Parts: sequence; structure tokens; C-alpha cells
Amino acid sequence: MPESWVNLAESLGADLHLELTGPGSRRAVLIRALRDAVRSGRLTPGTRLPPYRSLAADLGIARNTVADAYAELVAEGWLSARQGSGTRVAHRAQPLTPTRAPAHRAPVSRPTHNLLQGQPDAASFPRTAWLAAARRALTAAPHDAFGPGDPRGRPELRRALADYLARTRGVRTDPERIVICSGFAHALRLLLPAVLPGPLAVESYGLPFHRHLLATAGLRTHPLGIDEHGAVSAELAEAKGVEAVLLTPAHQFPLGVPLHPDRRAAVINWARESGRYVLEDDYDGEFRYDRKPVGALQGLDPERVLHIGSVSKSLSPAVRLGWMVLPDRLIDAVLEAKGEREAWAGVTDQLTLAEFLAHGAYDRHIRRMRQRYRRRRDQLLDAVADHAPHLTVTGIAAGLHAVLQLPDGAGEPDEQAALRAARWQGLALDGLSGYRHPEATMTAHHGLVVGYAAPSDSAFPAALEALCRALPPLG
Repeated sequence: MPESWVNLAESLGADLHLELTGPGSRRAVLIRALRDAVRSGRLTPGTRLPPYRSLAADLGIARNTVADAYAELVAEGWLSARQGSGTRVAHRAQPLTPTRAPAHRAPVSRPTHNLLQGQPDAASFPRTAWLAAARRALTAAPHDAFGPGDPRGRPELRRALADYLARTRGVRTDPERIVICSGFAHALRLLLPAVLPGPLAVESYGLPFHRHLLATAGLRTHPLGIDEHGAVSAELAEAKGVEAVLLTPAHQFPLGVPLHPDRRAAVINWARESGRYVLEDDYDGEFRYDRKPVGALQGLDPERVLHIGSVSKSLSPAVRLGWMVLPDRLIDAVLEAKGEREAWAGVTDQLTLAEFLAHGAYDRHIRRMRQRYRRRRDQLLDAVADHAPHLTVTGIAAGLHAVLQLPDGAGEPDEQAALRAARWQGLALDGLSGYRHPEATMTAHHGLVVGYAAPSDSAFPAALEALCRALPPLG
């Protein structure tokens, strides 16, 4: 096929040179030429392309060939198409530029929009209230607060947490059963394998990082199926040799379903009858939008459930504070595992959080952020309904993310194509397949895990527009 000049005077005021050469069908050659024009910058973001009939006439090829080429480039994220505005070069029609990285690590991309799950809005950290709490806490702190201290954590924080967790999450505890840690990962490192040495049952979909921690500790994991009622607790009877089960019962991560009351009871019965334990990851229990929060599983049996939480979602991952609410018989073993003081959380942050909780600032912050995140969730739902109504949105009753499930029959290649389109739009988000346990036998889910909390209020509309441009079209 010869080289061609295409008249784009209506949109560019100049001619555009397309290299219509090389092997392949006319459709493939045209797609390659348009990609090259965008990649080189000769077609800039927002540029309107001619109607496919006009381009077909200029090139002397069939209209369907041009129409198919446009559709393919829209699906890949190079172009965008909306009724009434024609086909244009996408606003992010170039791959993310990797930064220089060590040879043993994967390249790190710099996305324009952060829609990764599990990250709160950093711009909304309550700086003024936190600073005021820190001043009050340090002014009132006893001198022994700055000595060796208690490996359980500061008593002020443990008292405040005992009151707060009982009031908001239905946790049954007292300050002596609470051990302060740096977050959920730190809690796992303290518990496994020194305290809970055996294999664990886990949900078939969950954080790969947690599975990695368990594997590093030398522990095998047994995946449990998940359906519309949460983890299939009946499978615990077939999980031979497991010493405990790790669950996200309030809001299954990442699929978003709460554990059904009957299954909550079944898990507790399994733990009681077998003398085993339940690790409850209460990672975003405060953020429930459509009904009252689901109470903590620990409230059903404080001697069989280890309740673990942190402020990484509610406040900031930079505030390295979490807690374990433990059965009496495990406290000494956890404190022995905690060991040296270097592994303890900072005293000043502990005192500040205690003050923040005791004077209601934490409750006010949670209420404010719950309203903000709910608005963003609703905006996301409206946008998906307008631009991709064929996608099913799940996990929306709580939390900081939603799952956009691809239609029935979609597979791993479809999910990867959607992720590539998202990267072209400058989006950082994950696919569901990355959370699947490698030994899971349940039916696979495919889709996008969209975090709507991380962007600031001013940045969220642009992130939502970019997501809409990346969503896969019907069919």
C-alpha cells in the first residue's frame, strides 16, 4: 500500500502524512499508521479525526475498514468516540513512561490518576485537629510516657480503643486485651508463625501481599470459595490441618460482600469445636453507606476471634498505628513475639490518637469522610451507568473501592485489555485476577478494582472522565 496524504483541514488546518506501508491487511496498516501519528505527537490529544467515510474516500479503501480501525483504537485507548463530538485523539494517548529502576525490580510507572484501592484521600488528613490533639496529649502526658513503657502500648490509647471499638464495632474487650502494633501486616508478623504456627484457611480473593507474608513465614494457605454470601464457611470442614482462618467478614476484600449471619455463626462454631482461631481483618469497618455497619465477628466469641484493625484507611497509612484485640491465652505469646522496643509504635502518635479518639475528633472525621466517599461512590455509579451500563458494579455498600465486573464470558485477556486501555488514559488501578489465590478452584471473576478515595476532590472529576474513556465498550 503506498504512502498517502490525508486532508484534515477541517480539524487541523493542515495535511497529515500517514505511512500506509508494511505487511498486513489494510485495516492493520491503517491502525499502525494512526498509532504512529499519535505516538509521535503529530496527532495531539483532543484532535478531531475526519469521519470514517471521508477518510475512506481519501485513502481509497472501504468504509468498514476505517470504521473497524477507529473502533479498535478506541478500545485500546488511543482514540475516544462520543455521539455528537466525533472521534478524537484520547487525552492520554501515550503509554506511561517508566522511570529508571534497579534491574531486580519492575519499572515503576507514573500515572496521572490514582484509582488504586485501599488508599484514602491524603489531602483530607485532619491536620488542624490532629495537631491540636497532639498538643493536648503531649501537654498532659506523664513523664513515664517517654520511658521504656508497656509492650502492649500506651494505656491511654488502649482505653480509648476499648471504648471506641465497643461502641462502633461491637467488640467485647478491655484495655488489657489490646496490643498496639503498626498495622495489619505487623500484626501478621507477630502472630505467625510464633503464635499460630499451622496452615491457614484464607479467602480465594484477597491481598497478594498478605499471602506473601504467610508464605514467608513458611505457612501454607488453603483457599475458601466466595459467593454472594461471602466466604463459604462449610469448606472449613474439608480444610485439613489448618490452625486458623483469615477473613474479611464485614466487607469481603476485594469483592465487597459481607459474611452472611448464618456463615458467621458457622465459622464461630468451627473455631469452638476444633479449638482453632479466626483472624478478623476489619480493614474498613467504619465506611458503610447503605445500612448500619456490620458488627465485628469478635463480638460473637472473644476467645476464638482475633480482631485486627488500623487507621491506614480511616486516617492515613502514614500514621503507623494498628491494634490487635486478643484472646486472653494468646496475649503473653504475642508480647514475647513483639520483643525489642524497636518494633513498638511511636509513643507520641499513640498519645495523639488516644486524644483524637477520646474527644470525638475521630468520630467527626469519620462522619465527614463517609459523606465524601459516598458522594464519590455515587458519582462513579452514575458515570458507569452512563458510559458502560453493560458492566456490573459490586462491593458498593461499604469501603473505598468498587469492582467493575466484566460481562459473563469475559476472561483474563479481556481484563488485561481493559487494564491496558486504563494505562493509556493515565490511570493506576488493578484487575481482579491479581487478587485471586493461585490454588483457588471457584469460578474466576474478571473486572477492574476501582478505588475512589485517593484523588482529592478537585482531581476526582478528571480521574472519573479518564476512567470512562477507558471502560470497555459493549461487545
